[in-house]
Amino acid sequence: MMMSRSAMKLLSTATVRTIHGGGEFRQGFFALGARNLSSTVSAVREKPQTEPGSGSGSAAGHRSFEGGDKSVVSYWGVAPVKLTKEDGTEWKWSCFKPSETYKADVSIDLGKHHVPGVWTDKVAYWGVKMLRLPTDIFFKRRFEMRAMMLETVAAVPGMVGGMLLHCKSLRRFEHSGGWIRALLEEAENERMHLMTFMEVAKPRWYERALVFAVQGIFWNLYFVAYVISPKVAHRVVGYLEEEAVHSYNEFIKEIDSGNIPNVPAPAIAIDYWRLPPDSTLRDVVMVVRADEAHHRDVNHYASDIHYQGLQLKEFPAPLGYH
Repeated sequence: MMMSRSAMKLLSTATVRTIHGGGEFRQGFFALGARNLSSTVSAVREKPQTEPGSGSGSAAGHRSFEGGDKSVVSYWGVAPVKLTKEDGTEWKWSCFKPSETYKADVSIDLGKHHVPGVWTDKVAYWGVKMLRLPTDIFFKRRFEMRAMMLETVAAVPGMVGGMLLHCKSLRRFEHSGGWIRALLEEAENERMHLMTFMEVAKPRWYERALVFAVQGIFWNLYFVAYVISPKVAHRVVGYLEEEAVHSYNEFIKEIDSGNIPNVPAPAIAIDYWRLPPDSTLRDVVMVVRADEAHHRDVNHYASDIHYQGLQLKEFPAPLGYH
């Protein structure tokens, strides 16, 4: 039997039909040539009903899963996990889990400072001081916006360092001593600071544009710095965190003096740091400041390891230190 060219090109066609709300939802899967193109997920506003007889491990039907006010029809059976708080109430955050929350150690020594000794330390120290100047000029005493800008920068080093250590571990077939996870935890913690202050500070369009520019420049500079000298890169972050502690000290002074309203703490902060329900902005700034002090210690510690000619993998990473 002979087939036309068009019939030869079409290798397979499958059609999935899902009935919901009296209408039909059709989606085709096509494989052309040696490539198999699949469209697997379709989002709808109302919860669709699965066809009778469809199962999670069956190739014949889809499963539907609820997510907030939407549902997803998916062939793959990946169901969202519904989480609850310790008191049994529903957990409303999708960006972090209850197991990732903690109570910040606000008793940490906030006055620690690494005195720059060798010339590379001095370069790192004065480099961070120079970075502070444009922030002082642009934001002045608007500490909510200063905090927002600070966190967009502070969340970069952990991600860059963790990524480069990850690639190094793969190339050399060796463990990292937990430092990959420690640095990524730092990046995620800094990102949560930003998500918190976004509830307090409402950046204007040009301030968002500034974030784009600063993040792009700093990411690439820090990437190059970490490739060339991890010890200097970690020292830079150590000094950056010292400046962060100083900035949050001034933030608290402005709140105490009444220049910044001590508004109720955002809900995301109360859940993330396990704060009392009646917590205020001042309480949030205090726990964020404590986090920054912990990041200061970790990065100066990492730099000291490198300065002594050793590798991070030789020393267990301070996982969960903050």
